[in-house]
Amino acid sequence: MQTTELDTARPQAAASSQRALNKTGLKLVIGNKNYSSWSMRPWLVLTAFDIDFEEIRVPLDRADTAARIAAYSAAGRVPVLIDGNLAVWDSLAICEYLAEQFAARPLWPQDTAARAMARSICAEMHAGFPDLRSQMSMNIHASLPGRGHTPGAQADIGRICEIWETCLANFGHRQFLFGDFSIADAFYAPVVMRFRTYAVSLAPALQGYADRVAAHPAVARWIRESLAETEVIPKYEPGGD
Repeated sequence: MQTTELDTARPQAAASSQRALNKTGLKLVIGNKNYSSWSMRPWLVLTAFDIDFEEIRVPLDRADTAARIAAYSAAGRVPVLIDGNLAVWDSLAICEYLAEQFAARPLWPQDTAARAMARSICAEMHAGFPDLRSQMSMNIHASLPGRGHTPGAQADIGRICEIWETCLANFGHRQFLFGDFSIADAFYAPVVMRFRTYAVSLAPALQGYADRVAAHPAVARWIRESLAETEVIPKYEPGGD
């Protein structure tokens, strides 16, 4: 995987040179690894399933951030997957696109019922848990035990624990949510990061799952690379706006 800072060239102009950089010609535009939970999800899927791609990291919350991202997506948000002339934005859309393009790789569970459940819990994560997001923003560098434990965040945590318990009991065989690592685990990996930062207490079986996610090679690599970042976004730090 190649890594570079985002330039201002349109994806169409860069397509031919990009295909010389990796076998698939895919680019993934992401934000800071310390803070960008949505960037983390498709990055983990690409990395965990050994799909070649070029990583383009755009530091967030800078004067030129919006313009630099807009060179790749009119939506103006990360992540963005670039495949030749095609831009796919939104983490769930990216993961669905990858599952279609790399159908021989088990990005989703193979069993029909498990796959339906996996898609359902990813959709719930995609659309829900607003209190957890606002009160416990992802900050892998930080250690903030006790912060953010509002009633709303606690309710979100309770629902997430219920999801994990159900999936592990019915499909996961006490390993990942559906046995092998899948898109579903990638979608809940940023939650694991939050639980670590804010010292959320979990039942032993769920803590074991969280530990397995954090130890997965793709997740461990994201953590290492996030800890190497030096950018600080004050609004995501203790005492920030």
